[in-house]
Amino acid sequence: MAKDYQVGLLLDFYGSLLTDRQKDVISLYYEEDLSLAEIADEVGITRQGVRDAIKKAESILTETEEKLGLAKRFKILSEKVDIIKDKLSTVEDEKIKPVIKMIDELEI
Repeated sequence: MAKDYQVGLLLDFYGSLLTDRQKDVISLYYEEDLSLAEIADEVGITRQGVRDAIKKAESILTETEEKLGLAKRFKILSEKVDIIKDKLSTVEDEKIKPVIKMIDELEI
């Protein structure tokens, strides 16, 4: 499950670097949980072609993350924002409530 989440996160960040077929295949595999045979039937290629497309897409996503690290930084930032929000929520000051609301509205 953790690998599925990681690939999904990388797909969100770097999916535009993949070909349409690679995006379709990796999405069907990880997000729709289809088997290689089911994907092969749907896309019109062999099971080996599906496997190769998945491995190539995973490689592109992983290598890009190793170079740029955007997903890792996003995860760290999200965790720190959650910690800050938790700490602020214990403060009993009306001036803090708008800050907590702003944090809640962040799309991270």
